[in-house]
Amino acid sequence: MTFEIIGGDAEAHLDWLALLDAFREGHRLPKAEIGDTFLYRGKDTLLSRAAWIDGAGSLVKTANVFPGNPAKGLAMINGAVNLYDDEAGSLAALLDFHLVTKWKTAGDSLLGAAQLARKDSEVILIVGAGTVGQSLRQAYGALFPKARFLIWNRTPEKAEAFAAGHPDTTAAPNLESAVKEADIITSATMSKEPLLHGDWLRPGQHVDLIGAYRPDMREVDDAALRRATIHVDSRATTIGHIGEIQIPLADGTITEGDIRSDFYDIDRGAMSRRSDAEITLFKNGGGAHLDLMTSRYILSAWQAREG
Repeated sequence: MTFEIIGGDAEAHLDWLALLDAFREGHRLPKAEIGDTFLYRGKDTLLSRAAWIDGAGSLVKTANVFPGNPAKGLAMINGAVNLYDDEAGSLAALLDFHLVTKWKTAGDSLLGAAQLARKDSEVILIVGAGTVGQSLRQAYGALFPKARFLIWNRTPEKAEAFAAGHPDTTAAPNLESAVKEADIITSATMSKEPLLHGDWLRPGQHVDLIGAYRPDMREVDDAALRRATIHVDSRATTIGHIGEIQIPLADGTITEGDIRSDFYDIDRGAMSRRSDAEITLFKNGGGAHLDLMTSRYILSAWQAREG
């Protein structure tokens, strides 16, 4: 079977809203089997994430995380994505690691917002002006084309540079004031201590949390969790794995019953806003099953580019 090699030039054929449809369809298939492995050499990490979905095939995504690379002028994270055919197990495609990661990560949060945020949201705050923040500006701009964006970063100069590169985007000098102004807050930082506080929130807001991916990382405090209705992309990849959820579970701030839904609950209506005044909170945990759904979508879009 012929396989495809798909690089960054495939991005011209992708659409954020079409990716959301692919995610919804993927979650109607049998629940994914997921497995992660970690290997370490000092501060360097080799992470392999695998997923298998009956009807969609299987995937292995390998990431090398070398924290010393930026000092050498090299990317900190590199890797590869192998997508396999469902029927024969043969290699269907080799996909660009950064392309898949970008669209999976921002698309994950965008689906949460499509399900939970108020449709009339007008002000969107992005917390963190890094690579993921850039992707979030693209993704949220597709779903909320009339929205005005705020960007906050610990280093104000980076926020100002970010704002200068995008229309209808303004650097926010004060995080608390920006949170209070926003209808949607999407946060992608590497913080270990909560940056966002529950007493800053107001009724009707949607909070999207991306940055925390390790057991010792959090972006919001306990007060935010108590005030909000909590949703996650996947119980399997957040409970027991990510500090944003696991720390408050361990200390009794929340229980597993407080997590109202994940993406497998969309069709039964559980991942939805119950009132205009409700504060919704969504934890984007990622997961190889979402890489698999994203890769399937990219492959389909690439194959249809001339059709």
